[in-house]
Amino acid sequence: DFEARPGCIGKVVPGHDLAVLDADGLPTQDEGDVAVRRGSASMMLEYWNRPEETAAKFHGDWLITGDRGIWEGDYLRFVGREDDVITSAGYRIGPAEIEDCLLTHPAVATVGVVGKPDEMRTEIVKAYVVLKPDCQATVKELQDHVKSHLAQYSYPREIDFVEALPMTVTGKVIRKELKRRAAAE
Repeated sequence: DFEARPGCIGKVVPGHDLAVLDADGLPTQDEGDVAVRRGSASMMLEYWNRPEETAAKFHGDWLITGDRGIWEGDYLRFVGREDDVITSAGYRIGPAEIEDCLLTHPAVATVGVVGKPDEMRTEIVKAYVVLKPDCQATVKELQDHVKSHLAQYSYPREIDFVEALPMTVTGKVIRKELKRRAAAE
């Protein structure tokens, strides 16, 4: 029994010991790796017959889930998957936050954000945008929209307007496909 908080995935339920860990594997209130303590309810024990892969998932007693998060009080905000995080000019940028921001623009129907390889910045933020029927928007307009709501380094340096995005049967954007597309450009 707790209230929903927009942008957060909720509180830790009884029987689970959850933490957000920094780069040294220590609990932090800043953005970090979401981890579950060994022995928590409904936690995996191991990968079947793959001890090396099992060991790689743990940092001490903590199972590193591959998710990035940040605490907002006792609520956890999901930032993104570790393999989806964009590294640009030393900043670590979660694509979900940019997608959520772009979706607040009245012309945007759906969007997918990925990192595109870049020699100078490591990656740049690239957005693939599907506009709502009979709506228009410019690249600059959408970039300014993100700049006005998020950190300046988060805005998409490239935006492609597309007819559709690759989606799973459950309606999630297939980021791997967008990453391949961006890398091939």
